[in-house]
Amino acid sequence: MLDISGVNQFYGQSHILWDLQLAFEPASCTCVMGRNGVGKTTLLKCIMGLLPVQSGSITFDGVELAGISAERRARIGIGYVPQGREIFPQLTVAENLRIGLGARSDKRKTVPDEIFELFPVLKEMLQRRGGDLSGGQQQQLAIGRALAIDPKILILDEPNEGIQPNIVRQIGDVILHLVEDKKLTVVIVEQKLGFARRVGQYFHLMEKGRVVAAGGIDALDDHLVSRHLSV
Repeated sequence: MLDISGVNQFYGQSHILWDLQLAFEPASCTCVMGRNGVGKTTLLKCIMGLLPVQSGSITFDGVELAGISAERRARIGIGYVPQGREIFPQLTVAENLRIGLGARSDKRKTVPDEIFELFPVLKEMLQRRGGDLSGGQQQQLAIGRALAIDPKILILDEPNEGIQPNIVRQIGDVILHLVEDKKLTVVIVEQKLGFARRVGQYFHLMEKGRVVAAGGIDALDDHLVSRHLSV
């Protein structure tokens, strides 16, 4: 579904991603993990077309993404929730959700009811401005907006950062539902080990811009955690 081969990326003279090789399986949840500053967010921005790659290939459903804009990538089915959510604070919840509709291939003009079934609070707050919501509510809105495009793959960058525990659990329930029942492919950059083990089937562990370990989530053992995740 999503394959990354030999990707290198630079910030100025700094080499951030080094010959990355990753593959994400359909209808699964894969957690991309590692300490701060190892290139996880940079990887997601390269997938989404927000940062250029120096070399290598990123393909989605067999389509090479080089030269395709972020807007077009959304239209072909890549849903993205960035770190920090980046909702539009002056727009209402309803307006934020309708923005996602613009990337749908079926030209649908109304927000699917399923989004409100997943996040009932959004239906209760349709006319409230996004900036007036709590952090957890804003995260639900950001995920709802990404789902409004009817994605084939959903990419989440630290969706639980600064979120209260009950919302973290709800987000986990939603991810499990999307993968198990809707057969959606989900990629998460995640720092919380317990959450990753709950929702993930696979992991890619990064260190200094490289993947240093990967496999089924059960293979993320105490040795790997101590060596690459502990602070």
